[in-house]
Amino acid sequence: MQELPVEIYSVAAVREIDRRGIEDEGISGYTLMTRAGTAAVHAANRHFPEARRWQVICGAGNNAGDGYVVARLAGDAGIVVSVVTIVDPNALRGDAATAYSDFDANGGVVTAWSGDLDADADLIVDGILGSGLERPLQGQFADAVQAIDAHSAAVLALDIPTGIHGDSGHVLGAAVTADMTVTFVGLKAGLFLGAGPGHCGALEFAGLDIPEHCRDVSATVLRRIDEARVRTCLPRRPRDAHKGDFGHVLVVGGGAGMPGAVRLCGEAALRAGAGRVSIATDPAHAAIVVASCPELMSHGIETAADLDALLANADVVAIGPGLGTSDWARALVAAVSAVDIPTVWDADALNLLADGGDRDENRIITPHPGEAARLLNITTPDVQADRAAAVSALKEKYGGTVVLKGAGTLVSAAAGAPFVSTSGNPGMAAPGMGDALTGVIGALVAQGLSLEDAATVGVEVHARAGDVAARGGERGLIASDLVAELRGVINP
Repeated sequence: MQELPVEIYSVAAVREIDRRGIEDEGISGYTLMTRAGTAAVHAANRHFPEARRWQVICGAGNNAGDGYVVARLAGDAGIVVSVVTIVDPNALRGDAATAYSDFDANGGVVTAWSGDLDADADLIVDGILGSGLERPLQGQFADAVQAIDAHSAAVLALDIPTGIHGDSGHVLGAAVTADMTVTFVGLKAGLFLGAGPGHCGALEFAGLDIPEHCRDVSATVLRRIDEARVRTCLPRRPRDAHKGDFGHVLVVGGGAGMPGAVRLCGEAALRAGAGRVSIATDPAHAAIVVASCPELMSHGIETAADLDALLANADVVAIGPGLGTSDWARALVAAVSAVDIPTVWDADALNLLADGGDRDENRIITPHPGEAARLLNITTPDVQADRAAAVSALKEKYGGTVVLKGAGTLVSAAAGAPFVSTSGNPGMAAPGMGDALTGVIGALVAQGLSLEDAATVGVEVHARAGDVAARGGERGLIASDLVAELRGVINP
């Protein structure tokens, strides 16, 4: 199985790649289908080696054809296979009809869907409907999906879990929740957006040996933040390095009664490699912050004028964690907005930006969906309905680089498609995670990365640290756990 590519496509673009492989390169459609079935069987055997009784659920179109190929090849390998079909296989056309014919000629038996699955099956293969689904599932299709989700066996989805929209990742009425998805030809956006990541399980990719020149990189709608990008942006440090080489981050926040956020942000910046980190906070918090993390330089700020000397010595400002929306907070936002150095905005700084902020190309904003909704004067469901469009709108309105947090965090790009992080886990839905991310991104800017590189790599290493921290369990994961793992993932 191939490493996941960087490029992520629309369903229409994947179909075009498939067409080029068939028409321009002379690879028959059935050859591609057979390669897909072979890849799926190999992946299933690797991931579910104890599963020796499979049930394949076939529906319509080429997804059903893939299912019949899987059933035939698994049977040839000595696996006990049964096939349930929702659509009369004699109604299939083209390559799918050929796949059924070969399965039938090989002695395969098909049972019409009756509402029940094999209770003894230890692997269910979803070959019901592929990535072209555009309307909510109904009738037997919906019943079959619900039966799969209720079954105790592991589930393998072919190409995309049935019921997930191939472009948006939205659930169309009901959707299979797979333990693993093997996707073919090209990565589909719906696997990474909306509910897609929660339904596809472990994701594997098989390009089916379609030549690379058949893939139009310009047609990508998203790009994965991959290992090569992380390593390129985080080279080993020279032996004669000193802390002055790695920048000075100034964290501004921590309004009255909220010292924790700036403390987390500051330590995350240190763990991400910043040379120095200063904290500008409410005077009542200055001693608390430095006592809990003596490596931080903490300063009590009475008025915006107290920021002047700190701003003059900073390479980047991270503003917003625990800031609040008081007059004090508004004055600090105004002071930071007036300086000509890179800034990273989060939390209440974004809420104040929504009240009347303008464009700034030297800024990174890091909203979660609720903050993005306020910045765009729309609803949170509107943001989540089309996250890529929300990123584009935020960049158009506010400039700079945009990080839209959430499952599958998106990062805007100066040119080309936005980036998406495929790391991270539900345990990161916890207080302080955004504060830590702000510190990580600020530290990378301080170390000389461009705003775009700092945002993309910062998002990815933050998510990877969250995955390491979650090895002990997602429930109960806290931001301090993630910060403690940063050093292990940020060094090449």
